[in-house]
Amino acid sequence: MSDDCIFCQIIAGKAQCHPVHETRYTRTFLDAFPSTPGHCLIVTKAHFTDIFDSTPEEIAMVGHVSTLIAHTLREELQCDGVGIYQLNGAAAGQTVFHYHMHVIPRMVGQELHIHSRARGAPAELEAMAARLSKRAYSLRTDD
Repeated sequence: MSDDCIFCQIIAGKAQCHPVHETRYTRTFLDAFPSTPGHCLIVTKAHFTDIFDSTPEEIAMVGHVSTLIAHTLREELQCDGVGIYQLNGAAAGQTVFHYHMHVIPRMVGQELHIHSRARGAPAELEAMAARLSKRAYSLRTDD
């Protein structure tokens, strides 16, 4: 755990998030600055800076959970597509240096953005997290 890492703080229960799903190895929650409604982050519970610092097992679990979250978003939000993004290093656009994956619902005609500068409304994030969590836990995870 890294004391100055917001994702480590979330995992430790020291910072707030809007949870969607959890496994032994990962925690999924809504991005506080969503590029679209339903924008999820899948983070490893163990602190790894990026793909170069992580383990194949942790990366595999994040990938596994990404399929569950993609299905959850498509079924619950009826989106046209789902973008799955994983950025490594500042030059690649990584802004939080804890291994994570973005899973973003997309609609035809939407401009592509991975990061937003606008914080999501807490009540809207809470309602969306409840919807997605209910759907995610109804699907089989094999965790």
